[in-house]
Amino acid sequence: MSLSQVQTLATQTLFAVENGKNLSDELAHIIVQNPELSPQDKGMLQDIAYGCQRFSGSLKYMLGKLLNKPIDNKVLEHYLLVALYQLNYTRNAPHAVVNEAVSNIAKIGRGQYRSFANAILRRFLREQDGLNKACQFNDVAKYNLPIWLIQLLKNQYPKHWHNMVTAFQSRPPLTLRVNRRHANSEQYFKLLQELNIQAKVLDEYAIRITEPIPVNQLPKFTEGVVSVQDFGAQQAAYLLNPQAGERVLDACAAPGGKTGHILELADCDVVALDIDNKRLARVQENLSRLNFQATLHCAPAENVHEWWDGQPFDAILADVPCTASGTMKRNPDIKWLRRPTDALKTAKQQEAMLDELWGTLKVGGRMLLATCSIFAEENSLQCQKFNKRHNDAILQEEKMLLPNEKQDGFYYALFVKQAAK
Repeated sequence: MSLSQVQTLATQTLFAVENGKNLSDELAHIIVQNPELSPQDKGMLQDIAYGCQRFSGSLKYMLGKLLNKPIDNKVLEHYLLVALYQLNYTRNAPHAVVNEAVSNIAKIGRGQYRSFANAILRRFLREQDGLNKACQFNDVAKYNLPIWLIQLLKNQYPKHWHNMVTAFQSRPPLTLRVNRRHANSEQYFKLLQELNIQAKVLDEYAIRITEPIPVNQLPKFTEGVVSVQDFGAQQAAYLLNPQAGERVLDACAAPGGKTGHILELADCDVVALDIDNKRLARVQENLSRLNFQATLHCAPAENVHEWWDGQPFDAILADVPCTASGTMKRNPDIKWLRRPTDALKTAKQQEAMLDELWGTLKVGGRMLLATCSIFAEENSLQCQKFNKRHNDAILQEEKMLLPNEKQDGFYYALFVKQAAK
């Protein structure tokens, strides 16, 4: 497939996100619809699609500086944004990027935009340094976040917001969780060295790959020796601390990373829930690769009558639905899809789920509230409200993991259930 076709497919992802669709889902759909894509094509397409969202603020700002008036043709605008991303953030040959983009744009309408596009892109190459410097004087362009989100971060994290917005503009690391039933980090690190795969040990069972590679190139991946899981996400199972023989519920389990980790830590009886059958199938795939078994149910976690047998749980991982705002490094489209009121909406959904799940926990048992959000409404405020509603809930531990070079953003609150007074 040519660079020209990859650019065209990349513009489709811009349309999709602008229309409220999830970037990851759209890319998966495009790849299925275009089976002729080579691994190199897929890599380039993914880089452009994610890059255009990651740097959308600066790309649109620089394009605006090159225009006398706004563009009223979305197809033209998207081709120009794709080309600007390639010219500014990749090592693609500038002449090839410009030539292919202009050729694609020439097919719009009667070709009336060809000369215009050529002039815009060549002018960008001449003024590139100055345009990038100009981005430093516009907050949306500098931080690549909408204004409301920048202000929210400043308000909620006055000491950390700058590091957070910097993290959100970086590419996510490929982090592995080593299956302790097979090896530890040092042992797996030696396997990577033998294959000249550069990596860094993060802790006894976590490793970060320096340059991300396809999972099928990871030694012993198919045998279940390692799994791909963000370092922050790996902390959930440790905080829940499952013990041998316990009955454990993993609510909202898909895609199964935390489910597998729980079973790596202890021989326990796990019930895994998810609302979507396709996502639940991914849980089963992950468990099969790790050679573990769990009881899987497709049902809303809050509808306990649909799946619960009445036997109380020793531990519950309540990985509740959230805005996923802590994963904007990994899912940059979230920056532009979320709205200021979204956290309040999901917090309401969380309340109902947490209350119902609490009723399935035995006295002396523990429940871990987990989100990949950085919004207080879904995290610390949710924790406070839950404590007020349940006088038999004791908050044992609370953690906010901020997004950085090592991890996405996560929040955890561990509650222990005491006998009712």
